[in-house]
Order: sequence, then C-alpha cells, then structure tokens
Amino acid sequence: MKKILLTTVAAATLISATSTMAQDHSTMNMSVGHHSDHESVSLAPIGVTGDHLHAKGDWMIGYSFMNMEMKGNRNGLTDDLTPEEVITFNNPHAGPANLRVVPTEMTMKMHMLGGMYGLTDDLTLMVMATVHDNSMNHTTFNMPGTARIGTFTTNSTGLGDTQVAGMFSILDDENHTLNGRIGVSLPTGSIDEVDDVLTPMNTTPTLRLPYAMQLGSGTYDFMPGLTYTYGHGDWSFGSAYGGRIHMGRNNEGYTRGDWHELNSWVGYKASETLGFSANIKGKTEEMIKGQDTDITAPVQTADPENYGGQKIHLGLNAGYKFLEENTVKASFFVPVYQNLNGPQLEDDYSFAVRFERNF
Repeated sequence: MKKILLTTVAAATLISATSTMAQDHSTMNMSVGHHSDHESVSLAPIGVTGDHLHAKGDWMIGYSFMNMEMKGNRNGLTDDLTPEEVITFNNPHAGPANLRVVPTEMTMKMHMLGGMYGLTDDLTLMVMATVHDNSMNHTTFNMPGTARIGTFTTNSTGLGDTQVAGMFSILDDENHTLNGRIGVSLPTGSIDEVDDVLTPMNTTPTLRLPYAMQLGSGTYDFMPGLTYTYGHGDWSFGSAYGGRIHMGRNNEGYTRGDWHELNSWVGYKASETLGFSANIKGKTEEMIKGQDTDITAPVQTADPENYGGQKIHLGLNAGYKFLEENTVKASFFVPVYQNLNGPQLEDDYSFAVRFERNF
C-alpha cells in the first residue's frame, strides 16, 4: 500500500511538472532560484528547506513553531476505536490481557531554531536545533475487566535531535531549479524520559515513557532531500522529497522506523510581499525495530510494532515579506488518509508558524 501511495503522488508530481515545463519557458517572476530570499516571498510550505539557496556570504536565521494534535485511536483504516475496544484489540504482540492503559489524546509542540549560510552560490550550509514539549492523556482500566480506574497525563520536554545539512544546486535556469540536500541528524535528544503513571493496580510509579514520548532517536540518521521548483508569472509549482534513515540501533537496543515524504504544492504570488499556496504531502513510516527493555507498561505505545504507517495531508500556506529581509509564514494541515500500524492515536490537525531574517 505504501508503495502505491508514494507512486501515485510521485506520478501526479511528474505529470504536473512535465506539463508545466512544456507549456512555457518564459522568464519566471517567482521565488525560485538562488537569490529569491532577497526578491519576493517564498511560497513553499513550512518544513521545505530546499526551495532556494543563498548567495555566497549571505546568512539566514529562522525560528519555527509547530503544534500537532492527535486524538482518538484507529487500527489500519478503521476510525473511532473506543478505549474499551483498544484493550480488547486482538494484537498478537500485545493481547487483550496485556493492554490496560490506553492513550486518548496527544499534543506535540516543537520549537525549531536554525540558520543557513551561503558558502558558495551553489552550496548552502544549514544547522537546526529543536526543542520538544509533549503531553499525552491516558485512561487506565482495572485487571481483568473493562472498568475504568482513572485518567492521567504524562509529559516530556527538552532538547531534541540536531540537524546539519548541505544544500546544493543541480539545475538553475530561468524557470526551473533542482536542489539536492545531504543531511545528518545528531542524537542530542533524550531517549530515557520518565514520568508518573497510573497502573491497573491503582499505584503511581515513575516509569520510562514509551517511544512516542521520547525526545530523540538515539541514532545518527541520514537525511537526504531533493526539491524541484518551477515559476511562470505569478504562479509557481514545487515538489520536494525528504527522508530520514536511521543508522543502526541506539544504546537502548532499538531503532526508529525510517520514513520518506513527498510534498507538492502550487503557489500564487498576490504581490512581491504576499503569497499563498496549497499542498499535498504523503508520508510512509516503518515500525520500530528492536525494543527498549525498560519500556514495559501495559499500553499500546510500549509495543514497537504499533508505530508507523501511511498518511496523506492537505495544507494551506501563506507568506508575507516585510522590511525587505524579514518573512513570516503560516501553514495549516489536516489528514485525508491514514493507514496506521495500530492501534494508534490518529492525527487530528497541525499548524506551524515561521519567522525568517536574511542578512
């Protein structure tokens, strides 16, 4: 299924790009190319870093805030699994007798602070640090039975993994750009976060939190990327591939699932300083491999195979450029397809805002 999803999105991207290129090769007036950050607002969605490069000697600093809400459980394509249905879910890795705690809602907040520097006109260096603030609500059931004991919330906050990357030009003409990215994620985020939990015995011990609540991967990760953009008049088109490939297992004995994402957008420039775009992004993610022996709570998030799946989101984006070198952007996303290795919490919505300063 995941190959079908990615192939479908990729095919649509290729067809749109080919059609647009065949129609016109006139001089573009959009935010593509090397020096677009000094000319007009970029219309790429927040999270796409390779839509343009910076000229030699130019700097950019940026801050982003992202908020993702997850609510309710599903397995595969099934909606609305109640907590009672989750604890009786026939999972060969965590059967009905083992699941006693069910997550019901999760909020993931991420602060990202980074910078870019144009080492040459064809090579831009990037570094980005992240801070995570996660919270997850749970319902605890007694053992055995389906009587609810109570609810509790766990939290984890701190530094996440740090990314360093180089972005380089492959193609740059009047209408088209193609930029590559080679990046590495450094394991600066904690993977041993703990908090108090409510057990089926009505006790509240401090336990290591499940994988979803940890702040980093614990591994050095390869992060490739490729971004194509095309501009014609006030309209532009772009498509970006990004991935994260985890290199080996971490010190706790597991590795997070590799993921790949394709993000395509169409943008319209209302003026030199204001632009809008709509995008579709598809993502596929593998299950966690291995296991942390200290994550043993009777909750679905403690099972490494209850992670990953395929998702498609639609997004709306806006960007505004002011005082020549400053840009503020906003993005809002909703899921339209989720096929999860469940049971899992499902995505509800997410939004992000970003500020950039060029100098």
